[in-house]
Amino acid sequence: MAEPGTQAHPLRVAIIGAGPTGYYVADHLLRQDRVVVEVDVYDRLPTPYGLVRLGVAPDHQKIKSVTAQFDKVAAHPRFRFFGGVEFGKDVTLADLRAHYHQIVYCTGAQTDRRMGIPGEDLRGSHPATEFVAWYNGHPDYRDSEFDLSVECAAVVGVGNVAVDVARILCRTPEELATTDIADDALEALARSRIREVYLLGRRGPAQAAFTNPEIKELGELAGADIEVRPDEVELDPLSRAAVERSQDRATLKKVEILQGYALRPATGKPRRLSVRFLVSPVELVGDASGRVVKLRLVRNELVATPTGALQPRPTNRFEELPVGLVFRSVGYRGVPLPGVPFNESWGVILNDKGRVLDPDTKQPVLGEYTAGWIKRGPTGVIGTNKPDAAETVQCMVEDWAQGAVLRPSRPDAASAEALVRQRRPNYVSYQDWLRLNELEIARGRAQGRPRVKFTRVEEILAALGR
Repeated sequence: MAEPGTQAHPLRVAIIGAGPTGYYVADHLLRQDRVVVEVDVYDRLPTPYGLVRLGVAPDHQKIKSVTAQFDKVAAHPRFRFFGGVEFGKDVTLADLRAHYHQIVYCTGAQTDRRMGIPGEDLRGSHPATEFVAWYNGHPDYRDSEFDLSVECAAVVGVGNVAVDVARILCRTPEELATTDIADDALEALARSRIREVYLLGRRGPAQAAFTNPEIKELGELAGADIEVRPDEVELDPLSRAAVERSQDRATLKKVEILQGYALRPATGKPRRLSVRFLVSPVELVGDASGRVVKLRLVRNELVATPTGALQPRPTNRFEELPVGLVFRSVGYRGVPLPGVPFNESWGVILNDKGRVLDPDTKQPVLGEYTAGWIKRGPTGVIGTNKPDAAETVQCMVEDWAQGAVLRPSRPDAASAEALVRQRRPNYVSYQDWLRLNELEIARGRAQGRPRVKFTRVEEILAALGR
């Protein structure tokens, strides 16, 4: 059998997951000059782009413009997209091994970490990712319901996702109507009776994970005043010493912005966004019907760990917030894939620099790789996945050069497509997606919006004439 990597016998690679990392891996592979590669990208959803389409906030259109780069990758003649095809269900690991020389898992971190406190599963308590997926029109969350008739809501966490959730809850209907937010969410949020939103951080302002553009945006909301307590943004001695030692400009600016908010008087806007620090939820309290009505907090103080990191330590001071809706945004973790070694404690695929490892021998599994959040955990922004993907691709090329690749029995593009057509006749190709994209943009243009999304798989297939 001829060695793969030539024009006549390309190196065939399957990528699982059509989010940013999947595209970055594809791009790095297709740019190789030593080896000819054909890439097939599989995603269980019919649409590409992953979190750029379904995670980035609808009022952040500039961030979504990265999809123009992804479309250039997809235009490559050796790139194919199989949308609506689920790994482990429609195609198995055995199927892929029979058709590809290498397989790359780029499935991200799909679930929220839990807070681990009493009352966490009361009605009205939700993972933040569920709300984000709902307002972005994710087909899995199209029918999710959130009680927006309450007056107070809390978002636990101070990363960018937590800030997105708080901001969307505070936006006016007029602000939201110029975005690509899902129609159902637009209607529900327009009827929202929420007047107060709490954004809760367990450490101090210097340790908050949100970026400066995100926190700056919270001070520019048309319909919500921002409130910050002066005592909670005053740096404690340990934080001050750490900031002065690092001289990190971004952190200095972050603290400056927050301290500026603490001096800002309220202007009488209909909503109030209260950003709190040094507080941790200890219990959600429900009423007789099992619905959350209160959030109990403990005040924290910061202490240094042996490594020098500053961690919160609970005091004996408590308070209660009268909230009827709670979103937890305290971190994310990956979901295991069928037959793929997984590190449960870290929530990632077991790997070394992107090579999947056998859990028993700790040696690389032939032909299997990973990249992105499912490889390293949920850290960084969209662009952080580009060098991460490059590291994985370097391992893939090194292994190809050593002849360490799978030996599929049917390593041709036509066989893989025939398999998909047999298992999933209604799969969505990239050409299908480009048609769908034009339809969404046209629907948006009629309303003065960037796009109006199709949010059900049946709607998508019907729009494509299936």
